[in-house]
Amino acid sequence: MDYVRPRTWQDALALKTENPGVVPINGGTDLMVEINFAHRRPPSLLDLSHIDGIKRWKRSNGTVELGAGVTYTEVLEHLSGDLPALALASRTVGSPQIRNRGTIAGNLATASPAGDSHPPLLATGATVRVESMRGVRDVRIGRFFTGPRRNVLEPDELIRSVIVPTARGPQQFSKVGTRNAMVIAVASFAIALDLAGRRGGTGIGSAAPTPIRATDGAVYLESELSHLDYWENPRDLPAGVLDRFADLVASAGRPIDDVRGTARYRTHALRVIARRTLEWAWADVLEGWADAR
Repeated sequence: MDYVRPRTWQDALALKTENPGVVPINGGTDLMVEINFAHRRPPSLLDLSHIDGIKRWKRSNGTVELGAGVTYTEVLEHLSGDLPALALASRTVGSPQIRNRGTIAGNLATASPAGDSHPPLLATGATVRVESMRGVRDVRIGRFFTGPRRNVLEPDELIRSVIVPTARGPQQFSKVGTRNAMVIAVASFAIALDLAGRRGGTGIGSAAPTPIRATDGAVYLESELSHLDYWENPRDLPAGVLDRFADLVASAGRPIDDVRGTARYRTHALRVIARRTLEWAWADVLEGWADAR
């Protein structure tokens, strides 16, 4: 196996153009597991971990741009106020050692349906910025995933950054696994409320061939909150609204049976965590989230 270590981003792009089959590695928390268990044997590795520029984040115009080298730990320690759902999801990733190495961009590149960062990125409407020697293009997160462990990246492209809107209301994330720590999600869900825009974003993980949104659930929630005048005058949500939202989220999934859980269990879990996260988020609204910010 060949190994190359560029010092600059431009060098990395040039190497990817010269050898499209080279596999990028930064934290290596997914790739090295595959190599160690002989599930994958790339012909060559492109080590991005020594490129300083991609390890930074930048706040600008209501967004945070996360460089490709930004880790889960950095999101937790520095950006939990700006990106609360992503920070909550980051806290559930593996051990502290994994969070110190693993990156949001790497999670996207792997494109696992169970990726923990994916539901918050879907719920908040993130954008993935990809680059090659041919130029830069921005991909909306909803169009990034094309299948299990597949995405829209061309052979000569690398993820340069992820642009995430800062919170405009309460956000929550919940994950169900076979144990409480260091576990791959059996099902996961994120919700992001935009109080000024009167919008509700959703993201589902580990319940379909790709991470997906619960579009019907979000549309229903937005409509009900407007119809009942809850955006302007928040009160306790009726049980019927919570239940209907949860049912629509559960029906959006397309789960399968596998070693971690059955399709039936995943559907049930989605219903439970969708209702739970909406209750948590709405409790924050009632506690005056906007004023507290």
